[in-house]
Amino acid sequence: MLRQPKQKFAFFMLLLTAALHAVAAPPKREFYEIKIYHLKNTDQEARVEAFLKDAYVPAAHRAGIKNVGVFKPVPTDTMAGKLIYVLTPLKSLDQLLTLPKTLDKDAAYASAGTDYIDANYKTPPYARFESIVLQAFTDAPMHMKPNLTGPKSQRVYELRSYEGHTEKIYRNKVKMFNAGGEVPLFKRLGFNAVFYGEVIAGSHMPNLMYMTTFEDKASRDAHWKSFTEDSEWLKLKANPEYQNNVSKNTSFYLYPTEYSDI
Repeated sequence: MLRQPKQKFAFFMLLLTAALHAVAAPPKREFYEIKIYHLKNTDQEARVEAFLKDAYVPAAHRAGIKNVGVFKPVPTDTMAGKLIYVLTPLKSLDQLLTLPKTLDKDAAYASAGTDYIDANYKTPPYARFESIVLQAFTDAPMHMKPNLTGPKSQRVYELRSYEGHTEKIYRNKVKMFNAGGEVPLFKRLGFNAVFYGEVIAGSHMPNLMYMTTFEDKASRDAHWKSFTEDSEWLKLKANPEYQNNVSKNTSFYLYPTEYSDI
């Protein structure tokens, strides 16, 4: 028991310092896995979707992952019916490694996902899948659920990949988003970004990826028009520090499935 006034004051200051440190500490940067399923036919599409809806997403929730995004190319895309995107936010790289083991111990997951998990080699549920691992930007350390109210089937989620000529040049583009102010610019203009991430493992490195969301294509086009005409963007774009820092810019137009959390 603390009996002396000095001891009580020192103890109080220790607690106060710890509390202030906890409040001031920035949130840890999340990690993301984007898994892209490549499908041969509608049967595989249906089987993967059944697995995701009935087994993977509920099991991820039980494992403490609140929001799992499942997306498909918009109907006008030539890859519609051939790809399914799964976005899983992770607290750490360790969680990326331990999640499969956690799922293996989940009896409900094993039961609901039998067709996928125990598929015969003659009838696999997919042709192949690729996995992209990212770490969230320093200025956007946590993912956000989009503030949209329209039907999911009409939404346009734009997943963008910016590739760099070299690692150093790529890092310059990341800096442009963070210190340069591109992240808050997107926020001010209402782009409803889900995440911004640096790719740490993928097939198109060095590159960064981010996802913005819109009620529909008309909203998407209007937002990008406002962006290209914005005085802050025009000033940032002209800054000599950030010239020629993207070698390739690729956009993927997606919409969320009805069972997607995002």
